[in-house]
Amino acid sequence: MKGNRELKDQDYAALAKFRHLIRAFQAFSEQRAAEHGLKPQQHQALLAIRGAGDAPVTIGYVAERLVIKPHSASGLIDRLEALELVVRQTSPGDGRQSILALTPKARDILAQLSATHREEITRVRPMLLDSLKAF
Repeated sequence: MKGNRELKDQDYAALAKFRHLIRAFQAFSEQRAAEHGLKPQQHQALLAIRGAGDAPVTIGYVAERLVIKPHSASGLIDRLEALELVVRQTSPGDGRQSILALTPKARDILAQLSATHREEITRVRPMLLDSLKAF
């Protein structure tokens, strides 16, 4: 919105369209993750770990990236470990802290999911950009 002007019908329509596009992408993402046996939050955690590059990834980092509490992130990582998608390694700098790494199985699944997501983003990009122009 521009300034503090009063909302008009087209503002509500623009917000509704934008929210719909976001929700449609989220539904797409959830379905693709489920096809690989993952819950959406598990997929998001794998992506956060992989997206950190060479930086050491901790449970605190995953919690921050997923906007969840550290104890929730710890349980999430426990479940990913049980699925053999994540391993914990003791931090060389702090033995009390674990560094998270993806397994080759997780990397394969994530590569497939990410390629599909990139295609979908490319498909919806014009609609998203168009909806953003209304603001």
